[in-house]
Amino acid sequence: MKKIALLALAWMFLSANGYAEQAKMVIATGGIGGVYYYYGTQIAEILSKNKVAAATAIQTAASVDNMLLIRDKSNPDKSSYFIATVLPDTAYFTVTGKHEKFAEKPVKANILWMMYPNYLHIVTTGNSGITKLSDLTGKRVSTGAPGSGTEFTALNLLKAANIDPNKFRKWEKLGAKESDEALANGTLDAYVWSGGLPTGSIVELANTLKRKGTALFIVPLPDNEPGVAAFKEEFSGLVDSQTIPKAVYGTQADTPTLAFWNMFVAPASLPDDLAYNLTKAVFENLQTLHSSVKAARDTTVENSARFVGKTAIPFHPGAVKFFTEKGLVK
Repeated sequence: MKKIALLALAWMFLSANGYAEQAKMVIATGGIGGVYYYYGTQIAEILSKNKVAAATAIQTAASVDNMLLIRDKSNPDKSSYFIATVLPDTAYFTVTGKHEKFAEKPVKANILWMMYPNYLHIVTTGNSGITKLSDLTGKRVSTGAPGSGTEFTALNLLKAANIDPNKFRKWEKLGAKESDEALANGTLDAYVWSGGLPTGSIVELANTLKRKGTALFIVPLPDNEPGVAAFKEEFSGLVDSQTIPKAVYGTQADTPTLAFWNMFVAPASLPDDLAYNLTKAVFENLQTLHSSVKAARDTTVENSARFVGKTAIPFHPGAVKFFTEKGLVK
């Protein structure tokens, strides 16, 4: 009997390792220079080192593209899954089919954990003449890379503020790095970016502008701004008012803005045990993540567990099992 038990245990061990070796995960992130990219790269390393799955991170246009990848490229029959970083408003619209690219085929996705609050940045310079949202009209503005969560948020905010991007002097659709370069070179007046604090590329931009004799300015988005109020009403429960402290980028004053909790999501087809092992590996190696990505300091078991059962998009059962074992979910 003892021999049989040992053989059974060995078979289970080999099966588990075989499953981990067979499972492949591609982590869809965002553009180089943004927090999503560095965050996803660290997650891939954690999963690979802990033999949860063969994981790789890829650069993408971020949230909308990431949800498309989850929907169209995950293949459970081949144990191949796309998991991704995503903004909550984008996730909500793609899961419910309210986004035009998902109207006929909503994505079936679950939350694994909450990452960190994303802060909306409308970045410009101190001599651009842009001091409020409405000043963007007639300027050269980038609303983010096509298919990105930044673009989705930017266009919805502009719509809520009755600002037509077609009336920009020049309408660009650039990622973070390209936007920084264009602003520094004087070919762009402002750009929209949704990212964690601090976003490294904006820190570098602030230093570049200082060397050029000007200063970074982030356009305030206070609650009493009509466009901001309308936007918050439309996305009630998904957006919150926050402040970007002046020390983050060396601006002259604290900047009121909007914040969203980023989600790390997976296809609903991801097996429960794989979702559990994935979540467990990440939260047991948080020091690695926190030391590599400053924004990730808000990725904690407590911050994720408090959202379980309170989001429009359900948490994955495998992740819920982990939070339950930690005594944070009943």
